[in-house]
Amino acid sequence: MISLLQRTAVLSSAIAVLALASPSHAETRQDEQVWIQFVAQGPVAGKVVYLAELQPRYGSNAAGLSQMVIRGAAGLRISDSVTIYQGYAYVRTPAAGRDDTREKRSFQQISWSLGQPGGVALTSRTRLEQRWFSTGDEVGWRLREMVRAAVPLKAGGKVKLIGSVEVFVALDDTDWGARSGIDRVRGFAGIELPVSGKSTIELGYLNQYVNGANGRDQMDHVAAINLMLRQ
Repeated sequence: MISLLQRTAVLSSAIAVLALASPSHAETRQDEQVWIQFVAQGPVAGKVVYLAELQPRYGSNAAGLSQMVIRGAAGLRISDSVTIYQGYAYVRTPAAGRDDTREKRSFQQISWSLGQPGGVALTSRTRLEQRWFSTGDEVGWRLREMVRAAVPLKAGGKVKLIGSVEVFVALDDTDWGARSGIDRVRGFAGIELPVSGKSTIELGYLNQYVNGANGRDQMDHVAAINLMLRQ
């Protein structure tokens, strides 16, 4: 577990340090935020499953709503360890003094279990997004890859330590501001607590580095609260 967390920390830190070391990234803004995520998922019929998500995010030192994410997907369980999804997301970002920015996304996702080497449960999520913004006409393509690790605090226990790293890579340039290359990196560390049945709540710290245009990078320090309702 220690070795895995060290490798994930080194990966996220190395990317952030390299980006911040560039002269064009000298003006990195800092923000303290709170993200609350509600996720419901489970079977529909046979191997068909669903995923629904609501996530309000509070920024500017958690003073007000900075973004609302609504996401849903239908999936097909290929095996006990692999599930594929087709989904849609709507993202609304309030903007002071002008119209809110609205984003629509179509996405394809594959989630799979990578086993439990050394007692550490590893999972992976790969997501390909097609993104349309109200501020432009072009479609932006983005690839996201997340690896998550979970280990019980004690053998056979339901309380777990969890950690994850997710890298976002923009695949093209758009007229609404996307630039090809690393878009952002998220690292999360926290604890998973059982609620009822298969449902859990995750509490922890999320660090997000955003590779902004024209050197306007941002580092977000996020208190994350995730309620995972599983059937």
